[in-house]
Amino acid sequence: MGTQLEINQRTDAASQAPPPKKKGSSRNGREAMQGITFMLPTLIILVTFTLLPIAYSLFLSFTRVNLFGGIDFQWVGIENYVNAWNDERVWTALKNTARYALFVVPLQTAIALLMAAVLNSGIRFQNTFRTIYFLPTLTSSSALTMIFMFLFSLNGPINNVLVSLGFLDAPINFINETDFALTTIMVMNIWSTVPFFMTIYLAGLQDIPASLYEAASLDGANAWQKLTKITVPNLTPVTNYVLLMGIIGCFQLFDQAYIISGGTGGPNNATLTFSLIIYQYAFKTIGTMGYASALAIILTIVIFTVSMLARKLNKEESNY
Repeated sequence: MGTQLEINQRTDAASQAPPPKKKGSSRNGREAMQGITFMLPTLIILVTFTLLPIAYSLFLSFTRVNLFGGIDFQWVGIENYVNAWNDERVWTALKNTARYALFVVPLQTAIALLMAAVLNSGIRFQNTFRTIYFLPTLTSSSALTMIFMFLFSLNGPINNVLVSLGFLDAPINFINETDFALTTIMVMNIWSTVPFFMTIYLAGLQDIPASLYEAASLDGANAWQKLTKITVPNLTPVTNYVLLMGIIGCFQLFDQAYIISGGTGGPNNATLTFSLIIYQYAFKTIGTMGYASALAIILTIVIFTVSMLARKLNKEESNY
């Protein structure tokens, strides 16, 4: 009887004792803490310099405030967005930016792909050509803008060549002409961004098996057929990236337009881009920081919408 009682007491004690801790769970906890510790600096930077400014800009877009004087937030609701809808200069800036993107993005993508295909074909001195073609990317945007302002000036080399060859009867002031100012920036941007995207395409070309080209050669395919039937389809993910980066870069165009026009967007608003008009309202006009923030939010929405549409269309085309 006593022995049975002792057995029951031991059983009850064992059932009430806490289960032993698993070594695996404690190790997973330590690894999770280590991961959080390593990620913490990046998270702090992301929150401080990205998420908080976005949230603050969204807040400012519903207010009227002058951040450079006595700060007094006046809540105006969606008034800034309504004013943006009725602002003719905003529509002009959006039209210029859209025209710029429609011209630059397809051309820089096509030229970058063709140059990458040529430099990957095994021509002589291809490494030297790669280095030379990449040099514009290493040059600052301000320096490139100043160089192109000289090239396209009234007495610059471009005018001299065109006049000497008989294409022009008289020099054209490309920088200060309404019909040519934005086109000049387009040419400059294509020349400076193509090398970067060409390098991305070169990296993508390295992943295409050489056996595909060898099989196409045996079937009698020419260079154009190899490009359109093998190279382009296999580079669809790279093309998606190039298109998205090109669209985002075009809608964020600021420095070239600012330098060429002196910050005015002239002549006659021909170089007024969306980023430039945001700068003007934010730092050139007193009391319109909230309005500039609303324009920045609108630009974010436009870039996101256009990028997603371009990505979807590109995926649909690649499925056919």
